[in-house]
Amino acid sequence: MSGQDQPAAGPGGGSPAAAPAPGETAPDEAPKDGAAEESEERDQPQNAWSARRDLVDHSPRTMRVGTRAGFGGGYTAGDQHGVSGGRVTGDVVMGSKTVHHWTFPGLSTAVSASGEIPRGTLERLAASFVTADGDDFDDLVLRLRRERVLVLSGARFTGRRTAALMLLRAVGATPVLALDRDTTPASLADRLTTRDDDPDPGRGAGRGSGRARGYVLCDLATRRGNALRETHLLGAADRLAEQDAYAVITVGPAAVLEDDVSAADWRPPAAENVLAAHLRARTTDATAGRLLGLPEVKEFLDHGHQLREVAAFAQLLGRYAAGEATEQEVAGFSLASLESQVQEWFEEDETTVHLRDKAFLVALAAFDDGPYALTAELSDLLYGFLQQTENRARVPEVPVFGTHIGKRLQLARAHRYTAEEHTEWGPVTQTKAAFHDERAALVLLREVWTGHPSARPALIAWLRRLADDGRPLVRTRAASTVAVLARTDLPSAMALVIEVWATSNRFRHRLVAVNSLTLAHHIDTPNIPRILDAWSTAEDRRLRWVAVRAYALIGPERPAQALAALRDATRALYRHRGDPDDFDVEMARELAEAVELLLLSRAADEVLADLLSRLDDERAVRDLSLGGFVNACRRTEGDERYGTPLVLSWYARASADDDGTAAQGIARLWREALDDPQYTRPALDTLRDWVLIASRSTTAEWALAALLPRLVTTPTEYQRLSHLLRTMPGEDGNPPPEVAARLLSTLPPR
Repeated sequence: MSGQDQPAAGPGGGSPAAAPAPGETAPDEAPKDGAAEESEERDQPQNAWSARRDLVDHSPRTMRVGTRAGFGGGYTAGDQHGVSGGRVTGDVVMGSKTVHHWTFPGLSTAVSASGEIPRGTLERLAASFVTADGDDFDDLVLRLRRERVLVLSGARFTGRRTAALMLLRAVGATPVLALDRDTTPASLADRLTTRDDDPDPGRGAGRGSGRARGYVLCDLATRRGNALRETHLLGAADRLAEQDAYAVITVGPAAVLEDDVSAADWRPPAAENVLAAHLRARTTDATAGRLLGLPEVKEFLDHGHQLREVAAFAQLLGRYAAGEATEQEVAGFSLASLESQVQEWFEEDETTVHLRDKAFLVALAAFDDGPYALTAELSDLLYGFLQQTENRARVPEVPVFGTHIGKRLQLARAHRYTAEEHTEWGPVTQTKAAFHDERAALVLLREVWTGHPSARPALIAWLRRLADDGRPLVRTRAASTVAVLARTDLPSAMALVIEVWATSNRFRHRLVAVNSLTLAHHIDTPNIPRILDAWSTAEDRRLRWVAVRAYALIGPERPAQALAALRDATRALYRHRGDPDDFDVEMARELAEAVELLLLSRAADEVLADLLSRLDDERAVRDLSLGGFVNACRRTEGDERYGTPLVLSWYARASADDDGTAAQGIARLWREALDDPQYTRPALDTLRDWVLIASRSTTAEWALAALLPRLVTTPTEYQRLSHLLRTMPGEDGNPPPEVAARLLSTLPPR
């Protein structure tokens, strides 16, 4: 839903939202122009129910548990609406970084200078080498024999260097010389010569020696204007033929190759197969089978680790089997590997990971599991802010046509897929992007915020721009990103971002502050309730507004405290009710909507009991209870016009309980609302809607037929309901529906 959703009615039907108090300014307000002023004039608070629906629909997967049920309770199966409940993060991801340094023998792609690769290294790699299922490794061997030089293309850390060495081994090339990475395409043929310092030039080199020489060049550097051409390969092949030698060159997916250069694609084998091969090379088959069955091993494999990490994990498991490593080290290896990868992304220079790619990584962390096109669009926005941080005088430049989606996602260790995305107009199918490891987003945001403080100005400017976006998904992800930052460094996140939004004159900004605090609490950020308690009594009404909204969202896990705070806020509000000019109608509406959300949460029974126990208190508390209840009665399954009312479904289930306490409480609140002059009209209107729904749903009719008799305890109550059922118009001014007569027959005469 958009930020211009009309708010639900408050006590007594409510009235238009009150304007922000005079003199309230927000430190993040942009300079006023005509468009900004018009936007400010149209800015209205989105009603709490719609705002929570957007929060549920658009929060990242790390802040929900599988389905909407992760946000707390409700009455529609699979579509629950509270924002509390399960936790999928904690100190295991958001706490202090785990610092480990692992070695990846035989898998490093960094070959700094020419030199012979030891035979022992080749034999060790061969002992654990596996290929992908259905791979054409044998075809690559035949091609290498035929062409002498082979270009092998694959992403980093997919085992492409090991594959290159095994291809050379398969054609009998020994020894194998690693060429310097500074080798250029133009100098390739010149490097394929017998070394001057070789004490035995005939050893494995030259025709008639009985063995061929092998060359491996990892990560050949190419760029626009310095592409690898067919002429380079032909020259290299001629030089190799003179020596009876072979060469394999590895390149990345983004390598610049002329069209006539045919690179062979390298597909990495399954991580499970690689791990099994490494373990069997280190231990017995029985021990390897036992290790592969460990829960920690299964969890590691589920996170989609790179092959270099798989090899290092096998090394650790071998030490564990020998009693040289602990179970805690095994359990913590997966997260430590992920943290090392994230640090590597942001510590590498521009030649390895470009600033634009780093911006994309941050954007993907914020929009993980979201639409790819949106992530790419907003990553370029962040890229512009980062460029300005590096050089204030620089005009940000964003290439119109940049890196291909597949190459970007390979770098990010992410994947794309097609799925439905919730929108204001219903679900739509979009291409989405997500990290293979769902923990990556949390770890990455923590690393950027705490490990690279110089990026904070650009990140804050970006988040403020996102908070002002017209798309609910964008605003929600701005909030979820700040929630992670708050979990990492609460004082900085509060001072630099959340408080700025919370004191903005724009409802849209304040709502992002609400969602930030709510999601921060959801991932176990400490002290959020304390912040809300302080803000609920603050002099600044904007802070009170934020506190009330947030109470409604985190209240289901602490309903007694939330309701007590809402009552205190209502009492303070009603002290000015005698002066209509001073009475804050907007805040009264917000308080009622907060109670509405609590009544429709997983803590509904406890909330209901609390409201009933205070129903005879002063007028302020009564209005809070009845206003929230009538609002809750308007909500239907799936927010459909003729969906079963959620409170009616609640009543039906409660009636089937042994004691029926909740059912009796619902009936009592209905009677109180119908009998209160301030709520009679909105309550009757809601009951009329229920009757229209019952005309389309047998389930709703049966539930309503069970409820209506409980609403009649006096002649006045009977007359009010019978008059409604006899005279209510049907849809489009038609006569009353037939179900009205059937329901009328259930009323006990008085």
